[in-house]
Amino acid sequence: MKVSRFVFNMFGVNTYVVYDPATLEAAVIDPGMIDHAETKALEDFMARNNLRVTHLINTHMHLDHIFGNLKVKERYGVEIEAHPDDDFLGRSLGESAARFHIPVSTPDHGVDIALHDGDVIMIGKEPLEVLSVPGHSPGSIALYAPESGFVITGDALFAGSVGRTDLPGGDHATLISAIRNKLMTLPDNTVVLPGHGGETTIGHEKMSNPFI
Repeated sequence: MKVSRFVFNMFGVNTYVVYDPATLEAAVIDPGMIDHAETKALEDFMARNNLRVTHLINTHMHLDHIFGNLKVKERYGVEIEAHPDDDFLGRSLGESAARFHIPVSTPDHGVDIALHDGDVIMIGKEPLEVLSVPGHSPGSIALYAPESGFVITGDALFAGSVGRTDLPGGDHATLISAIRNKLMTLPDNTVVLPGHGGETTIGHEKMSNPFI
């Protein structure tokens, strides 16, 4: 499985395209495109690599990770997959944008396909395992590719840090417990691909992350 990263919008969100080079099936994870140029960059990559989008997945539904949801949904005919506990966040996108004084034209929207801990999403011939890591938001999930050795952690775990928990539905103790039980139990050489910033590994975070 291959992974390509795009950094979108004023929050610097990592949008990932995960794809099987054999079947050319792809998942778009956390589409953060906020304008035409960013949307075109993603669509050009898809076209250039002849990829067929079969999944649209949100690790969580804070506004910066879902700006491009409806563009991907409409362009590729896929449904929005996320944990149902974050549905309320998508349905209050406009309110959240107003709080940050961000003019957005993306309508409020919810979860189409509910994902839960233990679900498996096939991208071509390779699985992505859904891991529940609540705390940053009530429905935060991570996506683990055991065969390729990486995990997309959204805003739960970063290089040297963890997600903020002062937003609606956040809880610090819940987040730390989820990280320890769901992420720190992965193999040490697992590459961590976070929602913002650069990559790290599970082993490195075990040794050096001051929050864990």
